[in-house]
Amino acid sequence: MATHFLADLHLNDDHEPFARLLQQYLGGAARAAEAVYVLGDLFEVWIGDDGSLPRHRATIDAFAALAATGTPLYFMRGNRDFAVGSAFEHATGMQILDDPHAMNLYGTTTLLSHGDIFCTDDIEHQKFRRNYMDPQWRAQKLRWPLWARQGVAAWARRKSKNGKRRKPRDIMDVNNDTVTKLMAEYGARLLIHGHTHRPTTHSHVIDGQTVRRVVLPDWRPGQTGLLAVTGAGCETLWLQAPAV
Repeated sequence: MATHFLADLHLNDDHEPFARLLQQYLGGAARAAEAVYVLGDLFEVWIGDDGSLPRHRATIDAFAALAATGTPLYFMRGNRDFAVGSAFEHATGMQILDDPHAMNLYGTTTLLSHGDIFCTDDIEHQKFRRNYMDPQWRAQKLRWPLWARQGVAAWARRKSKNGKRRKPRDIMDVNNDTVTKLMAEYGARLLIHGHTHRPTTHSHVIDGQTVRRVVLPDWRPGQTGLLAVTGAGCETLWLQAPAV
């Protein structure tokens, strides 16, 4: 059996092809997984459990059905869905993890993260991250009425798109020194993360030893996949989209 890792699906609602593909996976290939980890940005925006759960009910129910089979499910907040809360956790049967999260994965000390913690060259984003990782900040924003949260979310998405056009591409990638520092702090020999939308496997050297960093695939047309990890290693599983 393998442990599955996904990130950066950026779902808008239950009706788009990616949502239907995820539901297909949760009812199919995921049933053979030892556990499933979603490492952030499952949703394009999450304005709070009260406002967003109804928009993704079929997806939520698909996670709950998988959890009911006994498959352990884990979720890590991303910069898009940082407002996911306890109602989501209860409805899906998923357990919310802190970022970063260290685990023993088939005998390898492994660090899991959404990934933006490593993008320390992007000063503006790090200021935002410090806010959204603060439970008190999140609680304050979630006290706003739904209409206000919807308006702020729409504004933030426009600001993010405009900001990405202005920023040099390298700033939005990880800082290698930050990667090696945090991996050394946790004694990790494998790092799995998303966020950067640059799926590949990297090698880093820590104290003379080579360690690996695997960037999860973001879901986009022609590229919908996940990482399957076993004691023998890592493999990307590509999922075939259902007919529109």
